[in-house]
Amino acid sequence: MTRKAKLASVWRARAGQLGESLPFGRLHPAVSGWAAKRRKSEVWGVAFSGGADSLALLLLLWAHWPERRDRLVALHFNHRLRGRESLRDEQFCRRVCAGLGIRMIVGAWAVGRALRPTVGRKARPTVSEAEARKARHGFFAKELKKLHCRVLWLAHQQDDIAESMLMRLARGSGAGGLAAPRPVHQISGAPTNVRPLLNLKKTELVAALRAAGAVWREDASNARDDHFRNRIRRHVLPGWVKAAGRDALAGAALARERLEEDEVALEAWLDLLQPLDRTGRLNLALLAGKPRALTRRALHRWLLALKHPPDLSRQGFELLLTAIERGQPTRFSLGAKGFALIRRGQLTYQLA
Repeated sequence: MTRKAKLASVWRARAGQLGESLPFGRLHPAVSGWAAKRRKSEVWGVAFSGGADSLALLLLLWAHWPERRDRLVALHFNHRLRGRESLRDEQFCRRVCAGLGIRMIVGAWAVGRALRPTVGRKARPTVSEAEARKARHGFFAKELKKLHCRVLWLAHQQDDIAESMLMRLARGSGAGGLAAPRPVHQISGAPTNVRPLLNLKKTELVAALRAAGAVWREDASNARDDHFRNRIRRHVLPGWVKAAGRDALAGAALARERLEEDEVALEAWLDLLQPLDRTGRLNLALLAGKPRALTRRALHRWLLALKHPPDLSRQGFELLLTAIERGQPTRFSLGAKGFALIRRGQLTYQLA
């Protein structure tokens, strides 16, 4: 048996065994229903870092959708923040994809290479988690566009729900933010993000991978407290789960589902009211007497519909929201480029 054939045999066997340990019914039902309606010829992009979660995702896609194997494309972004370890991550991902017969596209971050530590083990890159995420998703968007691909599969699991919820609570997020990550997130003008593992805990994925004989890459930076998510994961989440005395991760996942239901209902209500017309005016009379949550969403839509949406602070947004509820004539600064005007029951934009 050639080395290539042996590699294929090993990884395909591991994928098959993982599929048996985590059968199709364990995936999020919203994803299963969504996938059943997709065209068979559609290309599916898969974010693949080489970690346990993304490896489980790729193997399960290969196992549970055999008819789509030749339409899977793994997307690996090398942040270049960990020197040789980042290169080994990439090489590992290439071996897995070669074994499964899946096409792989690699991107590399020039900024990350410039920022990685070069002197002493204690040196730390100065790049933020948000910057790295933005670069990674920029690569995904660019490559998916080239592929004419409208789907991106992501490996978020149940632990990620609780982590995200705790992080967003600290920022004062509303239902929309707390309902993330969603199993199927359709974004206007962007690929649909699909997360089938939200019903599964990290420990379940790791146990199933080990039982299948699979290995994966570990990012040593996850063991440090450089980023907010790491601090939540390492110090807050374990204590929170222990203090709950119950399955807190499943509870967070259920709360996320209910928050998403509320968010969808409010957005549907706003769609029925149609307070924002084609000229960009917001009809405040249609919002009079309605819950503040509805007016808040209407204001968000109005701001996003502007040709150059202002970078409005949270305090500024709340002040404008209060002015809308009062309905009194108002001229509110939106920065150097213009003003929000409230006149005769209408919210309009005026250039400076």
